[in-house]
Amino acid sequence: MKIVVKKKLWKYLFWLGPFLITVGLTVGLVSQQWGLIPLAFLITGIVISGLGIIWQSYQSNWWRRRSTQAGTNALVATLAVLAILGLINFLGTRYHLRADLTETQLFTLAPQSRELVRVLPQPVKVWVFDINQNPQDRELLENYQRQSSKFKYEYIDPQARPGLAEKFGVKDYGEVYLESGDKRQLVQTVNENERLSEVRLTSRLQQLTNSTTAKVYLLQGHGERQLSPGKGAISQAIQGLGDKNFTTSPLNLGETSKVPQDAAVVIVAGPKRGLFEGEVKALQEYLNRGGNLLLMIDPNTDPKVDSLLQEWGVRLDNRLAVDVSGESVVGLGPATPLVTEYGQHPITKDFRNGNSFYPIARPLEITSVPGVEAIPLLRTKPYPKSWAESDLQSEKLEFNADKDLKGPLTLGVALTRKAVKSASTPQAAPTPSPLPSPTTQSKASPTPSASPALPPSPAPTPSPTPSSQTATESRLVVLGNSDFATDGLFQQQLNGDVFLNSVTWLSQQEKQPLSIRPKEPKNRRITLTTTQANLLILSSLLVLPLIGFAIAVIIWWKRR
Repeated sequence: MKIVVKKKLWKYLFWLGPFLITVGLTVGLVSQQWGLIPLAFLITGIVISGLGIIWQSYQSNWWRRRSTQAGTNALVATLAVLAILGLINFLGTRYHLRADLTETQLFTLAPQSRELVRVLPQPVKVWVFDINQNPQDRELLENYQRQSSKFKYEYIDPQARPGLAEKFGVKDYGEVYLESGDKRQLVQTVNENERLSEVRLTSRLQQLTNSTTAKVYLLQGHGERQLSPGKGAISQAIQGLGDKNFTTSPLNLGETSKVPQDAAVVIVAGPKRGLFEGEVKALQEYLNRGGNLLLMIDPNTDPKVDSLLQEWGVRLDNRLAVDVSGESVVGLGPATPLVTEYGQHPITKDFRNGNSFYPIARPLEITSVPGVEAIPLLRTKPYPKSWAESDLQSEKLEFNADKDLKGPLTLGVALTRKAVKSASTPQAAPTPSPLPSPTTQSKASPTPSASPALPPSPAPTPSPTPSSQTATESRLVVLGNSDFATDGLFQQQLNGDVFLNSVTWLSQQEKQPLSIRPKEPKNRRITLTTTQANLLILSSLLVLPLIGFAIAVIIWWKRR
């Protein structure tokens, strides 16, 4: 009799456990406070339920049953799978691992964008004034947000929050604004035909966060490239400089006779006529006081800057750079060198084996000069893929060993000359510094066919911010072509990056990111004529099914 009473008592106690657990959960969920009372109910209920299960299994030999062991194994396996899935979800939430398999890495931010967002000095927010949230735009904004907690974005309905829309001056749906502190800037207006652009967003973000501007002067008066839109103009390059927070102005040294003091960089883009001696001296004086110069010199021209280049160990080769490697690959002519080999330099450090091309280019000859560090930027393929052609009048380009120069050819070089000078004092002799041994190209000694290793980039030397009183170094970039930066070609491949990175490096703005510009999606649409469309429909709906049916009939007939 006593044994029966004990069994009933344990049975009632067992049901008390689930009851107390239910009470604890109810109290905690209703009060939304998991204090002492709900926790006491929960713990007591769990303990009683556990004891009840143990006692019940002991009385009935439950653990010794084969079905219990099989069920326990299944339960443990299920809990292990759930634990593994939970851990994977936790790691997936905390650490993002994404693979972008598109050709142009369309869903991956460019290095410039990532670098810019990671070093944001203060919080930045993107306001998208639109009702519809386009998935492609959201994905782009989330990519930015993953780089830094200082980057936020929000979609706003202008009708629902008219005060905020009036604050930004919103005039239409789809306007995208950037805000940082008390600064606001319109990025673009998105619609069905134009989605949010990484190029524009990164450019506006750079303008908004960079408080300093650099002045770039472009030499005029000698047939240089036109700055406004037109045939052979460099208006897109000028726009690109504006997006990177540079201000540009034309410069006529024939009128001023001196480079302005606020010039961060002077660009000489494709002069067709020679500079006056006084103009060349003005550029030399500008370099001597710590200036920065970009020379883009085309073949068949003599800008009369040999005396300036001689001080830096650069000579313009009068021959034409010929490259037959791009003719069969991308349809470029032999007079348009395709460059995939770049020097180890900040201008080209992220280019890897990307493409850039230079229609009608001239090679450069580099010699060692004390106090000047020279690093080739652009190198063509080795011979027989490329060579320097001396016969510019011949329609058939062939290599002549007695007159032509074997590749690889140097089409661009970056040079640095260390000096500390006062802007108001005469020029002092430059201090000699170690110079890497760049490959020297000359008419007398042809370059071997094997491509020599490019000299390593010199270790960066910390330098104070340039001022009107002191300059730490002068910088010079010489390119044997200016067509690559003209409208239409500027946006092709890495052409624009070569130009913009050269100007950025020359400006000596150490905080200005040097990298590849964001990529835009390529248009892969196939435009068919009416005849082509009808032919495609006829072949897919009639010809191909008939061929398949005929093959089936033949196979059936043979087996029969």
